[in-house]
Amino acid sequence: MLKPLGDRVVLKVQKEEEQSIGGIVIASNAKEKPTTGEVIAVGNGRILDNGQRVEPEVKVGQSVVFDKYAGSEVKYEGEEYLVIRENDIIAVVD
Repeated sequence: MLKPLGDRVVLKVQKEEEQSIGGIVIASNAKEKPTTGEVIAVGNGRILDNGQRVEPEVKVGQSVVFDKYAGSEVKYEGEEYLVIRENDIIAVVD
């Protein structure tokens, strides 16, 4: 499994369902990029200037909302993941 470093988080992006407007299917390149995902793995946290480590606020299994263009897409064992910094996470979905 992928183990993120520092304040990075590995997400499984939730794909949006195919939409149609008035019977017209929207092309995949015209769709908005998904901004929600499930936390798959969390790094150890970021290190402050004084050397203290700040524990991550998110936990594995949580659903989160993140910035639209954040992170790097990674393929691992046939699955696609998104690796982002924790500060790119906007909210946790309850």
